[in-house]
Amino acid sequence: MTDTSAARTSSQRWLFTITILAGSFLLFLVQPMVARMALPRLGGAPNVWNSAMLVYQALLLGGYAYAHIIGRFALKTQGIIHVVVLILGGLTLPLALADLDTPAPGLEALWVPWLFLLTVGPAFFAVSAQAPLIQRWFAAHPDAGNPYPLYAASNLGSFGGLLAYPLLAEPLFSIGQQSLFWAIGYGLLILLVVFAVFARRDVSAPVAELPVETDEEQQQTSWKTIGLWLALSAVPSGLMLSTTTFLTTDIMAMPLLWVIPLGLYLLSFSIAFAEKRTIAAVFVFLAPVVLLVDGSVAMFAAGRADLLAAAASVMLLFVVAVALHSRLYESRPPASQLTKFYLIMSAGGALGGLFTALIAPIVFDWTWEHPLLILGAAALLPLGPWKRLIGDRFSNPRMALILLSVALLIVFNTSLVIFQSSLDDPQLSAGQWAALLGILLLAMIFAARRWSYVIGCFALLLSLGGLANLQFSAEGMRERSYFGIYSLREEPDGDLLLMHGTTIHGVQREGEQASRSPTAYYGPNSGVGRSLLMADTLFGSDARVGVVGLGVGTLACYKQPEQDWTFFEIDPVVLDYSENGEFTYLSDCAPDSPTVIGDARLELEEMPGNSFDILVIDAFSSDAIPLHLLTLEALDIYLRALPEDGLLVMHISNNYIRLEPVLAQLAASRGLTARLLEDEGDSENELFGSNWVALSRDPARIEAVTAEGDWEELESPEGPVWTDDYASILPYLVWKNFL
Repeated sequence: MTDTSAARTSSQRWLFTITILAGSFLLFLVQPMVARMALPRLGGAPNVWNSAMLVYQALLLGGYAYAHIIGRFALKTQGIIHVVVLILGGLTLPLALADLDTPAPGLEALWVPWLFLLTVGPAFFAVSAQAPLIQRWFAAHPDAGNPYPLYAASNLGSFGGLLAYPLLAEPLFSIGQQSLFWAIGYGLLILLVVFAVFARRDVSAPVAELPVETDEEQQQTSWKTIGLWLALSAVPSGLMLSTTTFLTTDIMAMPLLWVIPLGLYLLSFSIAFAEKRTIAAVFVFLAPVVLLVDGSVAMFAAGRADLLAAAASVMLLFVVAVALHSRLYESRPPASQLTKFYLIMSAGGALGGLFTALIAPIVFDWTWEHPLLILGAAALLPLGPWKRLIGDRFSNPRMALILLSVALLIVFNTSLVIFQSSLDDPQLSAGQWAALLGILLLAMIFAARRWSYVIGCFALLLSLGGLANLQFSAEGMRERSYFGIYSLREEPDGDLLLMHGTTIHGVQREGEQASRSPTAYYGPNSGVGRSLLMADTLFGSDARVGVVGLGVGTLACYKQPEQDWTFFEIDPVVLDYSENGEFTYLSDCAPDSPTVIGDARLELEEMPGNSFDILVIDAFSSDAIPLHLLTLEALDIYLRALPEDGLLVMHISNNYIRLEPVLAQLAASRGLTARLLEDEGDSENELFGSNWVALSRDPARIEAVTAEGDWEELESPEGPVWTDDYASILPYLVWKNFL
């Protein structure tokens, strides 16, 4: 090869960087796009995103394996093969949701990944090979330099794609437009790949003929090293998904929240794989402290819908991921093993996703995967700086064992006392917070030894909530399904509560008479209570009522003998609580009323028109309202199920999103009359504040319903009407409640 050609090829690093950036940008732009596309068919469950991530990680593994396998061919042949694969993947564009029958109850965990695989599989597979393949092509030239920092560029592109979706793509474009623009970007990517292949046209030798590995380099790929690579990849991947589960369960299953943990996870690679190691070294130094402190805080505040716990979990994920990925980078092999290294990394990421998204929801009744992954991180974090800082003071092994054991007892017992005191009063005093902080600082001496650090982390997690949750699990008071985590809680006065995540899903009071009284968000003064009490007056004694969202069946206590009621519930586990006798609203008040299992929107669409006189929409997913139940298409399904003078009653209580202007825009788009009732509740009688909206095509019906009570006009409509093709929650976020 001439000096001129060498200079030409080696000077085109920018081309390979742009190609990698473009591929990664498209790859991670399409992830929330397809998940958002699928929400109308999946009930808006937070686990939808984890299922999607499992598919993406499997496809990424397949792409990396493909990149590794074709590395045995000459670069020109590789280029031809890859361009053909890209073109074949492009035949499935623009993307559209695969047409699959609705899954049987209980099979969602398998059906959802299959849906995503059929929808985006070919195109995603083709693009997923970009990062390792383009890096290998770049590294094939002897003057190219270190290819690994290009992986940092790849993850910057991925991070950009994730941010672009909720901030630009979703607010500005419909799903159809997003799919079209993505297809155009895919076509441009093919051109960039062609240019990259052309830039290496003078490198004719196959990559397999790069310099032969030395004995030392071969030693680097021992099974022990491969196992380390797998573990260092699996733990951050699992932590990313377990953090996502927490955020999306208690706020909303929306791309804006999905992308936060994934975005930070990707950003961690950019820091860990950067050529300049200063920032990565800072994260490595801080990681043991962050793991102890934030892991303890997250466990302590788990189950309390505490934003402190959310912030601690997110910070832990980011810092720990940078530290573990930095250790991964430090153990990287020579460029001749680049695609093998990335293949193993991808396999580790897929294993972490498999454990968190598929195995954990089946095996565990709570999010036990999160503390287990924290312990896994404790066993893998680089402790070198802290061992040097503290270890000299524990040079005597026997003395170290005694001192660390005493410290362990102090840390465990003190933190356990603090946690138990918080059960009576969740608001810790300044003294208690100071004691907890002191204990966590004391726990840092455990970093003097690996064994003591892991045991110390275990002790803190156990004392600050682990023991309490183990006891709760042992008592059989909690169940987990694809749609959430449910737990029963008996109050000192005998009242029984059903918790969905951190949200009270329903309450039944003790005593024969009290057990039939409406509680929680459904009291007689609530919007739904007033509406159902007037059912006979509005529609006669044989009024037909449909209720979307069973909960504990509280609304059944409003049923009158001749009325015809039907309940809709997406999760069979929720129905079990009523059928097994834990809650008796259904059996006492509506024993002959059927409960239809499945997504209510799909089930209503299959029913004959004019099936109900009153339709109540109360489909909470923990503290979230499924987005797909608030679109124009959903509204049309509801109106089809009602007569012209029928009444639609919707629950829009939400801590994080202003749903009133959204519903006002929906009502205006169909000419509906709507009124809002904000009920303050009555805590002494287990009645909680709630916001309900009554809507009808007949203004007279609304006037009759709202004749009594403090019903109000809805605030003015804002923004475009939400549809299955377009909906953005960004303009309606209540930012102060996130702080």
